[in-house]
Amino acid sequence: MLKRIIQACFLIVGGTLGMILIPELLVVLHADDIALLNNPYVSVLLGAIIFYLITFWAVDHVIYFMKWLEEQLVKIPITDIIFGSVGLLVGLLAAFLVGYAFSAIGVPILNTVVPIILTLLFGYLGFQVGFKKRDELLNLFTKNKKKNPDGEVNEDEEGDSKRLKILDTSVIIDGRIADICQTGFLEGTIVIPQFVLNELQHIADSSDALKRNRGRRGLDILNRIQKDLPIKVEMYEGDFEDIQEVDSKLVKLAKISGGMVVTNDFNLNKVCEFQNVAVLNINDLANAVKPVVLPGEEMNVQVIKDGKEQNQGIAYLDDGTMIVVEGGRDHIGKRIDVLVTSVLQTSAGRMIFAKPKLLEKAL
Repeated sequence: MLKRIIQACFLIVGGTLGMILIPELLVVLHADDIALLNNPYVSVLLGAIIFYLITFWAVDHVIYFMKWLEEQLVKIPITDIIFGSVGLLVGLLAAFLVGYAFSAIGVPILNTVVPIILTLLFGYLGFQVGFKKRDELLNLFTKNKKKNPDGEVNEDEEGDSKRLKILDTSVIIDGRIADICQTGFLEGTIVIPQFVLNELQHIADSSDALKRNRGRRGLDILNRIQKDLPIKVEMYEGDFEDIQEVDSKLVKLAKISGGMVVTNDFNLNKVCEFQNVAVLNINDLANAVKPVVLPGEEMNVQVIKDGKEQNQGIAYLDDGTMIVVEGGRDHIGKRIDVLVTSVLQTSAGRMIFAKPKLLEKAL
């Protein structure tokens, strides 16, 4: 279909040029007195035939260029195209208004050269401003309104839970995101960017066995989310060619779409907060739902191994919280009742200190 369209364009251009140029060529060759050639219909036909013959050589090159241009445009996010085009139109409008003022002066050079220069200059500047300021322009339309004076909540605020949830590579490999989606705590549409999927596939193809297993687990998690869970999943096919880091692309996508980044990466979490991008960290969720343990409470735990200090034993809660049992080395491999003595919150998580209840009674 594309080939036919290009050939038709060549025929139209050839016929138009033939009607304009062939009579001039006949005058130069002193053949304008030949009635058969000096005919507009014949000129159009000759021009169309010449350009049709050219298509046998040029059509493949034109098709290749059109396909390449189509692929490049598909990769560009739609917001970039929209705001760049709007900026271009504004620039061309400004160039037309300024050029119209110069055309009224009546100086030949100003009438011809200046409008062309203004069109190129203002068109370029308009496109660049619209393209580079797209985030700020988009925020003008997507920014949530505050509550009204009468206390009513804006609909945009009510729809925050329905915002796009953009998954990063680390949270997919982690795997807990599938369980969170299954419980229904995560609402809205899950977005899987193509550049995240490419990174995940690259990890799955790694020569390192550990990385390869992590990548394959991530792909299995994506299949589970898409096929088995009652949640809407969409793919984002666009890419940001000017940005190399996947984390930076995620932040850019969240800004453009107004979505939220879902991650368990501490550094990405801080970057999102710094750039005012909404972020959901599943590690924060895991810490929030851990059971609260207070000093003096009784617990039944199984001592698994000895600790670093003398006579210490180590046990774990179901959520992975480590319990240091003073005097627990003699109870390794047994389930015992302990009393919590203190709880320590560190950057790595929570640590509970306890001692055997039997020891407490003996004292």
